[in-house]
Amino acid sequence: MSDDKRIFIAFAIEDRNSRDFLKGQSLNTNSLPNYIDMSAKEPWDNSWKTNCRTRIKGCDGVIALLSSNSMSSDGEKWEITCAKDEGVPLIGVHIHSNDSSSPSEMNGVKKIKWDQSDIAEFIDGL
Repeated sequence: MSDDKRIFIAFAIEDRNSRDFLKGQSLNTNSLPNYIDMSAKEPWDNSWKTNCRTRIKGCDGVIALLSSNSMSSDGEKWEITCAKDEGVPLIGVHIHSNDSSSPSEMNGVKKIKWDQSDIAEFIDGL
């Protein structure tokens, strides 16, 4: 049986390349543990919140990719709130070193700059 953790990646759609890059790092290097990406790849229909909550509840942790885009992403903000409501471990990762933007939904949640060892520590600690 695999020891891979189930991780939900919350992100603004404008930051999907960063989500893809994060997953690629786990697959193509030894710098991040491999994990099962449970984030939404495509928008859901009008029942997306139900589907999303089910996915988040089934995950070991949530990584919120943070950028200025996060501030206006209602979907990402809802996913963050959902993770907090469900008690799923959550961390914020600033995807740009010069951008410390974070929506108010991230208040009280640990936020880090994009650093492979810190991300790996979060995943390994789940």
